[in-house]
Amino acid sequence: MSAHGRPTVRIVEEGMREGMQIESAEITLDDKLRLLDALGRTGLESINVGSFVSPKWVPQMAQIDELLARFEPVPGVHYFALALNQRGVERRQEYVGSKLAPDSEIGVTSVHLCDVFVKRNTARGQAEELAAIPQRIESAVARGVTEASIRINAAWGSNWLGGFDLAQRMEHLHHQAGAWKAAGVPVTHTWIGDPMSWNTPGAVEETIRTITEELPEITTFHLHLHDGRGTALLSAYQAFRTLGAEHTLVIDSSIGGMGGCPYCGNGRATKMIPTEDLVHLLEGEGVETGVDLAALIEAAHLAEEVVGHELYGHVSKAGPRPGPDALYAMDMPLVETIEQAQHFRLGPGVYDDCPRPWRNPITSPARPETTQEPTS
Repeated sequence: MSAHGRPTVRIVEEGMREGMQIESAEITLDDKLRLLDALGRTGLESINVGSFVSPKWVPQMAQIDELLARFEPVPGVHYFALALNQRGVERRQEYVGSKLAPDSEIGVTSVHLCDVFVKRNTARGQAEELAAIPQRIESAVARGVTEASIRINAAWGSNWLGGFDLAQRMEHLHHQAGAWKAAGVPVTHTWIGDPMSWNTPGAVEETIRTITEELPEITTFHLHLHDGRGTALLSAYQAFRTLGAEHTLVIDSSIGGMGGCPYCGNGRATKMIPTEDLVHLLEGEGVETGVDLAALIEAAHLAEEVVGHELYGHVSKAGPRPGPDALYAMDMPLVETIEQAQHFRLGPGVYDDCPRPWRNPITSPARPETTQEPTS
């Protein structure tokens, strides 16, 4: 899904993993299945179903095996799951082919810029990550990989160490790229994570533009941006505007914006880009996402029901920009509450009791019509 002169855009839905990991461990398996099934019917092409991690530390993922055993994949949807250690990889492998897509054949190396965060998250420091790069490359080459992805996480800043500059980001990217090049494997992908919500549109543009100049062989850019400080969608859009038609931009998002990392100090407030808002923005910019936005909005409301509290998306509350066949009735009453604003999906009955302070019906010569009530 690309717009003329713009990068191809791919959306990765993270609600079942990134979202559920920070929500209540008491959410039932049946409710998780309802949400996963709803997401699969929206037209989203890539869905993360969860994590194979220790239930001691992430009890929200304790039922990942049961979830995978029970759910029925929607044909054409790329389902995958995260595994952080060898035991997790082995557990995940049981479902590859039947429920989950095969692992990517692309080799991967990764470095966190924040040594504190990676120790809190994986009990390994940056020094261990750097020391592991040669072995990871050697193993990947032995598997026959023909291209590689270089990754940096906590790329723009840390709640414990402060901000990181462009030179630091590029140092770690060049270090990994050089190691892969020495092994004869071209680097075609990069993944940039921001678990602590330090992204800004300018810093993201600067990073991506520099990568395209200094590492032009990279054509796929994958962004995992958290939205704790309200800039993630802006930053993703700036990345979209910075890249060209020869590039692919992969953006992680989450239904309703739910998400967050328990290790970063912000919890649920870290949030993610709401998938429904991302789809609405891209479609407005001429990108055909292939996603049914109405179905996605319903999934966002289902997600709120499942987690038991209001989530963070905007389009699910105010509705998308109405098309010519769904313009609001000019004589509709005053609308004040979020519940009343749901008339775009639930019909005019939700505002039946709202006041109309004007004496005469509202009309406009720009919109001559015989009825003031919406057709839907």
